[in-house]
Amino acid sequence: MITAIVSFLVMLNPFALFLYLKPIMKDLSDEDFRSVFIKASSISFGIYLVFLLLGDLVFQKVFRINFESFRIFGGVVLFSFAYMFIVQGKKAFIQIKGDLHDLASEIALPFMVGAGTISLTVLMSEQMVLWQGVLSLVSIMLINFGIIMG
Repeated sequence: MITAIVSFLVMLNPFALFLYLKPIMKDLSDEDFRSVFIKASSISFGIYLVFLLLGDLVFQKVFRINFESFRIFGGVVLFSFAYMFIVQGKKAFIQIKGDLHDLASEIALPFMVGAGTISLTVLMSEQMVLWQGVLSLVSIMLINFGIIMG
């Protein structure tokens, strides 16, 4: 269980997430940012929970794709974000455009919920008992929240 938590935190990378969120932290009050980040964490946890409960079934029955294809596509998406960040010199990927509720989903997808974290959640569903997986996800989200807010 400890290995899964550490692996997930490495993939989630709260330190890089902090850098992505730094411009938003400057623009919002502490209370507003905390509220938005709690909502983003809740959205992320809900998505992780779905993949923990259903595992590879979501890919096979709903999306009708191979799990390995999803992992390759996720790598391409991450590469494109990195390329855009380096070449265009963007200071922030996430911008405040309107309602704070929309901002939470922009933070959750794809910065907190990405191909890597979904892949790890599916692997957790295969390797752990349900209560261990849920406990791991809760621990991961609390640690991530603590690092970002700290």
